[in-house]
Amino acid sequence: MTSRTRVWVLAISVPVIIFALVGGYLGQVMAKDDTYQHLRVFDDVVAHVVNNYVEEVDIKQAMRGAMRGLADALDPDSAYLTPDLVKAYESNNNQGPADIGVELTRQYYLRVVSARDGSAAAKAGLRTGDFIRAIDKRPTRDMSVFEGMRLLRGAAGSKVALLVIRGNAADPHEVTVVRERSAGPDLTTRMANPTTGYIRVVEFTKETASRLKQAFDSLAKTGATRYIVDLRGTARGDLDDGISAARLFVSSGTLAVRQTKTQKETITASAQDGTVAAPVELLVDQGTAAAAEMFASALGGNKRAELIGERTLGRAARQQLVKLPDGSGLLLSSVRYLSPSSAGIHERGLAPDVEVEQPDVEFGAAPPTKDDTLDKAIQRFTEQKKAA
Repeated sequence: MTSRTRVWVLAISVPVIIFALVGGYLGQVMAKDDTYQHLRVFDDVVAHVVNNYVEEVDIKQAMRGAMRGLADALDPDSAYLTPDLVKAYESNNNQGPADIGVELTRQYYLRVVSARDGSAAAKAGLRTGDFIRAIDKRPTRDMSVFEGMRLLRGAAGSKVALLVIRGNAADPHEVTVVRERSAGPDLTTRMANPTTGYIRVVEFTKETASRLKQAFDSLAKTGATRYIVDLRGTARGDLDDGISAARLFVSSGTLAVRQTKTQKETITASAQDGTVAAPVELLVDQGTAAAAEMFASALGGNKRAELIGERTLGRAARQQLVKLPDGSGLLLSSVRYLSPSSAGIHERGLAPDVEVEQPDVEFGAAPPTKDDTLDKAIQRFTEQKKAA
């Protein structure tokens, strides 16, 4: 290996070794002898690339590609950030006060987790499961969730162009969406029938617990004796806010388990919890994520409610930024939240107790008027009443 090649190899290898020492799950295996063997193999790969690739190698670009690959191998929320993105993350510079109302994850491209009720994205026809292949003609193949969410923000009234893929469609759809400030309530209510109250939680906040209690009390005065809480497409909100809201329904037992690399913390109900004792069913789908999953996990894990619909997304981790010597950084999932039985949720999701398949909707077509998941929840109440 020439001295020039050694410098290039060192330039790439040092950050990678640093990453292996501090990064998520890779840190768990550093005690194994074969870990360093893999690093030596990587060292050889870089040398072969530098010496044999047909064109001059851009070392900086190659290093960033290697770092992205390592981060992508962890989970969709872990990511490599360039120095500019690190500065934006630390300064909370989110590009503007308006967005299009979606939550994203990574699955080769950026993928829509949910489109908030009444948002610009929802009005443009975006749905859970859509892939965003490009944002303003910038490919999302190597784009982190943080960067994608940031690019979707801007001034209210400004436009963003998206290239969207749905299902197995051969041709992507070009969609222009006008950014808007988030509007509309975080929670809405109505009567599904004379005895069943329906509560739609759009987003979890620190006020969700108190608003849920008010909603239950208000619906009870209207005649509700049983309740359906709709968490479909609910993906915004802090994980702890979901647990706080679950305290309304669980009077004793474990609500969740918070796990770090070195310890587990059990989160339990307290004496003043469980003030809502009425029967509850939860509606969930692939867009149910984060705080909504913690809420559903706590109620489902304590046999306080059934989950009806589809398996949830599986986003139940908290990330921390690890800065690297060159100013770049790594967003690493450093805390995971587990179910009351200590089962994993992150990247696995919650399986429904009663599965209801969701209909496919062609891009641009109106959603079905019949809500099979809601109908199934009402049916379950009827079956339970007969069984009693």
